[in-house]
Amino acid sequence: MSMHAPTMDPTKMGIGRSIAVLTSGGDAQGMNAAVRATVRVGLYTGAKVFFVHEGYQGLVDGGDHIRPATWESVSMMLQLGGTVIGSARSKDFRTREGRMMAARNLVKLGITNLCVIGGDGSLTGANEFRTEWSGLLADLVKGGKITEEEAKKSSHLNIVGMVGSIDNDFCGTDMTIGTDSALHRIIEVVDAITTTAQRSEVTAAALPQYLALVTALACGADWVFIPEMPPDEGWENHLCRRLADQRARGSRLNVIIVAEGAISKDGKPITSEQIKKLVTDRLGFDTRTTVLGHVQRGGTPSAFDRILGSRMGVEAVMALLEATPETPACVVSLSGNQAIRLPLMECVQVTKDVTAAMAEGRFDDAIKLRGKSFENNWNTYKLLAHINPPDVKSNINVAIMNIGAPCAGMNAAVRSAVRMGIIQGHTMLAVHDGFDGLAHGQIEPINWNSVSGWTGKGGSNLGTKRTLPSKMLEQISLNIAKFNIHALVIIGGFEAYVGGLELVQAREKYEEMCIPMVVIPATVSNNVPGSDFSIGADTALNTITSTCDRIKQSAAGTKRRVFIVETMGGYCGYLATMAGLAAGADAAYIFEDKFNIKDLEVNVEHLIEKMKTTVKRGLILRNENCNANYTTDFIFNLYSEEGKGVFDCRKNVLGHMQQGGTPTPFDRNFGTKMGAKSVLWLTDKLKECYRHGRIFANTPDSACVLGMRKRALTFQALTELKSDTDFEHRIPHTQWWLKIRPIMKILAKYNIKLDTSEHADMEHVIKKRSALGK
Repeated sequence: MSMHAPTMDPTKMGIGRSIAVLTSGGDAQGMNAAVRATVRVGLYTGAKVFFVHEGYQGLVDGGDHIRPATWESVSMMLQLGGTVIGSARSKDFRTREGRMMAARNLVKLGITNLCVIGGDGSLTGANEFRTEWSGLLADLVKGGKITEEEAKKSSHLNIVGMVGSIDNDFCGTDMTIGTDSALHRIIEVVDAITTTAQRSEVTAAALPQYLALVTALACGADWVFIPEMPPDEGWENHLCRRLADQRARGSRLNVIIVAEGAISKDGKPITSEQIKKLVTDRLGFDTRTTVLGHVQRGGTPSAFDRILGSRMGVEAVMALLEATPETPACVVSLSGNQAIRLPLMECVQVTKDVTAAMAEGRFDDAIKLRGKSFENNWNTYKLLAHINPPDVKSNINVAIMNIGAPCAGMNAAVRSAVRMGIIQGHTMLAVHDGFDGLAHGQIEPINWNSVSGWTGKGGSNLGTKRTLPSKMLEQISLNIAKFNIHALVIIGGFEAYVGGLELVQAREKYEEMCIPMVVIPATVSNNVPGSDFSIGADTALNTITSTCDRIKQSAAGTKRRVFIVETMGGYCGYLATMAGLAAGADAAYIFEDKFNIKDLEVNVEHLIEKMKTTVKRGLILRNENCNANYTTDFIFNLYSEEGKGVFDCRKNVLGHMQQGGTPTPFDRNFGTKMGAKSVLWLTDKLKECYRHGRIFANTPDSACVLGMRKRALTFQALTELKSDTDFEHRIPHTQWWLKIRPIMKILAKYNIKLDTSEHADMEHVIKKRSALGK
C-alpha cells in the first residue's frame, strides 16, 4: 500500500492538495478530536483543508457550507461533545442530482480528497460517490457546469472513512469513535441506579447491541439479552431460577440488560417491559425498567475517544495523501493499540453479512463476523454470568493478592478471578495487604458473593502494600505450605512484577515457591514490562484530562494564561503524554524524552507566538520525575519570568486524586477479562505441573505476566522480561506510546518531522477474521 519511500518529507506531502472533512449521521463523542487532528495534520503536510458544515447536505448546498479551516478554528474543540461542524442526514445526497451538485462544488474548489466521519450508512454513501465520480464529472461537462480542464484536474476522488458511531456496529473496527464515551455515560446511569437500590429490585435497561454487551460486563449484570445470541428455549424459567438463587445467596440487587432488537429463538422480540412483568408476576420482586435513550450521546468525550479520534485523524490524512486511483477507499481504525487501514467495501460487506446471518438464524456466525473483541466479550460474559458453580471440587487452592499503590479496576480483576476460579471448582483465597499479608498469614477464603458489586468499586478492597517479598521469603514459604496454596494471582504495579520475580528466583531454595504464578499489571503509571496497557491507567487518564479541561475553562474569561500541571507516573511518561494528547497540551515533559535548556527556550517562544493568535491559553504537562533539576517549580518560575508582559502562569500538582475514583468502563472490562484469563491459564498450568500426586512448577513459563501486546492478551515469562526492564527507573526499555508523542507536538503546531516509515498497510477484514480465530 505504501507508495512513497519513507524519505518523503511529511511537511511537503500535501502541497497542492485539498482535503475536505465532514461528519455525518448521529453525533458521536470524539468526532471533534478527529476533525481537529485531520485539520491540523492536513495543514502540517502543506495541504489546504476545508470544513463541510452539516454533513452531506452541506456538500450538496455548497457555498458557505464549505469553508477553509485554519489552525485556530479547531482550538478548544477537544472537550466538546457531539460535532462542532454539524452533521445532517441528507435526502438530496441520496439522489443523483444531489450528488452531481456535490461533485460540482468540490471540483470548483479543487478538492479531491474527502474525509468522512460517520456510521456505516455515511461511509457506504461515500463509497458510492467515489464509484460514480467519473460519470458525474462527464455529465457536468456535458451540461456545461464545469470545464474539460476542471474535470481533468479533479479526475479522481480519494475517500477515507473514520467510524464515528456509538453502536460500534461497523465490522472490522474494534472501537469506533464515541463508543467509549457512550459507555461512560451509561455506566454513570447504571451505577446511580444500582447504588440507590435499597430494597431488592431488578433493573432492566435497554441499550444498543454492542453497548449492551460491554455494559453487562462493566456492571457485572446478571443477564444480557442481545440479538446475536437469543436465549435457549425455556429461558424464562432459567432466568427466574437464577434470580431466586441469587437472592437466596444474599444478593439484593439484580441487573438485566436488554439490547435494542433482542429476540427469542423463535424470533419474537424481548423487551424490558416483558421481563419486568415476568419477574414481578413470578417472583414478586420489585422491578423497574430504565430506558437509556439519548443519554449515551451527551457529555464530553472520554480520554480514550479523544486519543482515538486524534490518532485516526493523523492516519486518515496519511492514507488520503498516499492514495492512488488504484487504492480502494479505506477506513482507518484501531485494532488493539495499532492504527490500521481496511478496505471500506469489505467492511460494508461484512456488516451486511452479520445482518443476513441474524435474519437466517445463524447466530454463531453473526458473533464470529462481529469480530474478535465482540466474541471475547461474549465468551467472558457467558463464563462469568451463566454457569452454576460445579459440585465437584478440584481440591486446588488459588490465592489472590494486590501489590503496590491502589488503582481503579483492581477489584474488577479480583472479582472475575475469584468467580472464574469457583467455576473451575477451585477454592479461592484472599491475601490482604500484599506480600506482607502472605508472610503474616492474613489469608482467608473468598467466595462468589463476597465479590458481588466489586466491578465498579475504586481502589483495592483486599488492601495493598508496596513491600517486596525478598526479606520475608521464609515466612512466605511457610504460609504457602500451611494454607496449601497451589497457585498465585498477583495483581499490581511494578512491584508486583519485581515481587513475582523474587519469588521465582527463590524457587531454588524454597520448594514451596514452585507453583504457577501470574502477574496482572494494575497501576496508573502503566510501567509494567510485558504489557502495553495496565489496569487503572485509563481511569487516571480521564481524571487528569477532565481536570485539565476545567483548568483551561477557568481561564476562558482571562487573557493569556499558561497552566503548568504536574502528573504522576513515576519515571514513566505515559500519563503525561496521553493526557497531553487528550487535553491538547502545548508540551509534555517526560523522563524518556530528554530535554534541555534549548528545548525549554523553544517551548517558551512557541507560547509567546501562540499568544499573538486568537488562542490565548497554554497548557504544559510535566511528569513528576521527568528531571531532577527542572522541577515543576523551576519550570513555573522560568515560564513566569520569560512570559512577563505576554502571559501569566499558574501551576497545579494533581497528586493522589489520580489513583482514585470509580473505574472507567475500559478498566472494568480490561480487569474483568484479565482476571478471568489468568485463572483459566493457571488451571491449564496446574494440570501440566501435576506430578506424583502433587504440584511442582519449576520452568520459567510457569510464572508469567499477562499483558496486552498490540492486539492480543499474551503470557510472557517473568524471567524473559528482565532484559527489557530498567529496574532503576521502574520502566520497560521499549514503550509503544513513544511513537505517539510526535502527534501531540504536531497538533500543538511544532514543525517536527513525523516518522511516516511505519506504515499501516491495507489489511483485509475477511482474512483478518480467520487469522484471528485462534
